[in-house]
Parts: sequence; structure tokens; C-alpha cells
Amino acid sequence: MKKACLLLLVILLVSCSSTQDVTNNEEPGNAKYTFLALGDSYTIGESVVETKRWPVQLAEQLRVRGYKMAAPRIIAKTGWTTEDLLQGMDRNLDAQQDFDLVSILIGVNNQYQGKSINEYEAELRTIFRRAVNHSRTLEKGVFAVSIPDYGYTPFGASNQEKISAEIDEFNAVFRKVANEFNVPFYNITPISREAKNNPELIASDNLHPSALMYEKWVDMIINQVAEKLPQ
Repeated sequence: MKKACLLLLVILLVSCSSTQDVTNNEEPGNAKYTFLALGDSYTIGESVVETKRWPVQLAEQLRVRGYKMAAPRIIAKTGWTTEDLLQGMDRNLDAQQDFDLVSILIGVNNQYQGKSINEYEAELRTIFRRAVNHSRTLEKGVFAVSIPDYGYTPFGASNQEKISAEIDEFNAVFRKVANEFNVPFYNITPISREAKNNPELIASDNLHPSALMYEKWVDMIINQVAEKLPQ
């Protein structure tokens, strides 16, 4: 049973999502603002439908507030590390492409795969540098979302203490690098830990966030993100 569970975790964390980039569903003449979301399974929304991914929910909530948002461009895959994300950016972004909003959420697979935290920090700086360069307003248009704690999911519960301690270490580096670039760091990790007592916050795979948890993330950050967009 233990080997079977480990195999499932590898599949869930490392397998490639079938969708890498979200198609822009807004009419070109109607959309005014663009959004680039960079990440891994948490950004592509593993185990939830496309409309419930947190970047898609965020764009929709901004539309409700009167911002004419294009559908978010998502560069993310399940299992991606910082190195994978950089390669994905190379393949999918033109050097001259600019966006009104750019989000970064990356690191869980560096932690899971036992990669060096120093390597994570160096590659993360490169991601932030490039994210700022792809923002129309430079660092003002960029924001970071903390790494959720999968130790509080049913799948990670048996190793919760170790997972949580390592996620905290990676998030400390994440926050430090965000501060260096003068980019806000939105700490949604406490919300992810509520899953221990609320199974509705976990997707059917017993590992990734549900649509409800993503909604809670959006509710937490929407006011600050909206302030980044000019009226």
C-alpha cells in the first residue's frame, strides 16, 4: 500500500497536464487588460475544471469589478520545478510580450524532488527578473502567491511535519526574493492548512486544492491585485 501511495503521488506531482496555455476567450476588441500566470499544478489547476483555476477565477472577479480582462495566459504544468518553468517561458513567451498582471507561484516540486534550496533561490530570481520584464508596469504589475502546504492534505498527512517544515523553508526564500524585487507576496499557505479540518478544500485526488480553496485564495488577494490595474 505504501508503494502504491508513493507511485500515485509521483503521478500527481510529476505528470504533465494536458493543457499548458489557456486560450484567450475574450474578444480582442473587448479585452483591455492581460494576465500572465506562471507556475505548476497549482496554477494550471490540477483536478479542477478550467473555469475554476485560481487565475481564471481571479480574472472573472476582476471583470465583475468592471475591469475588461482577457482570459489569463497560463504557463504551467503539473510537476514543474523552477527550472521547468524557465524552460516553459522560453518556449511560450516572446521577449517583447508584456502583460498588465504577472503572477508567480512555484516551488512545491523543488521541495518534493529534494532539490537544493540554493538552486531554487537562484532560479527563482531569474523567474522574477523575467516576470518584471514581461510586466507593462514592471514590478508594480507582478505578484507572488505562496506555496500551499500539501502536508495538510489526506495524501500528505502521514508525513505532515516534515513536509510543512520544508514548505516553510521554501516559502521563506520565496518571500525574500519577492521582497528583493519589491513584489508583494500573498501568503495563502494558512488557507491550505485549513484543509485538515475541511475536506471540501481538497480536490478529488486528495492532494490538490479544490475549486473552493482557489476561491478562498482569490477572495484574499482580489483587493490588492485590483489596485495594480489602472482604471
